[in-house]
Amino acid sequence: MPYHFTVLKRQLPVNAKPIAPPHRLPDRGNHRDAYLLGEQQRIVGISGFTVRPPEARREKPKVSAFTSAKIERIIKLEPDLVLGFSDLQADIAAELIRQGINVHVFNQRSVDEILRMIVLLGAMVGREREAAAWVESIELKIERLRASVATPRPRIYFEEWYDPIISGIRWVAELIEIAGGEDCFPELSREPLGKHRIVADPLEVARRNPDIVIGSWCGRKFRPEHVYQRAGWEEVPAVRERQVFEIKSAAILQPGPAALTDGLDQLRAIIDNWRLDAT
Repeated sequence: MPYHFTVLKRQLPVNAKPIAPPHRLPDRGNHRDAYLLGEQQRIVGISGFTVRPPEARREKPKVSAFTSAKIERIIKLEPDLVLGFSDLQADIAAELIRQGINVHVFNQRSVDEILRMIVLLGAMVGREREAAAWVESIELKIERLRASVATPRPRIYFEEWYDPIISGIRWVAELIEIAGGEDCFPELSREPLGKHRIVADPLEVARRNPDIVIGSWCGRKFRPEHVYQRAGWEEVPAVRERQVFEIKSAAILQPGPAALTDGLDQLRAIIDNWRLDAT
């Protein structure tokens, strides 16, 4: 899950509603959200994994990876706030805190939590109205999609990694349901850590009989031929009918706006096309 740290500037006040929002932000993941809210000028540093939006990669210095960061470079940027994501970045956050840097680490793992993160970030940068309007538009989109779902729902196996096989995280499973599908491993999707979503026996995927396989290999190019060649998967409907697809990890494995727009749209298109092929 290539989600990253971000680097903002002007000091946040103690009260929950900022009067003077942070001006300089090194970002480890929330830069897309700041661009969405029209606050990209606050960002002074981004992750080297950044691909969206493309102008961020061109305009902003790269100061981190996912689980490592150039601490001295971040300090030299004199940020007012550093934004990060997940417990995997706890060590980086702790070191920045020891250096006197203000840090906020988000930990959203569901669609509702992504929406709440956008609202909170909007408040942090003084864009509460814009954030609320965007969230409302996404909630309406989700309502429309759910209302238009047809039956039958295809069973979908989402693969986040291939060695070992790791199934999809919670927000991906929720997006599959919103788009009109049924996640093959709902019991694993609730697990926040990838190591707890390992499918130890690859034949268990075959036993779940997915109609569609979607790969998104955490920043690595998905290889459909690897799926077609797996022993014991020959009679899986998705393999037999060539319903194996890729959604780029930047579009769905980063719990922010892209997953709720591009990622969700791609899921819906795959499901709609499967339904057409099935008729």
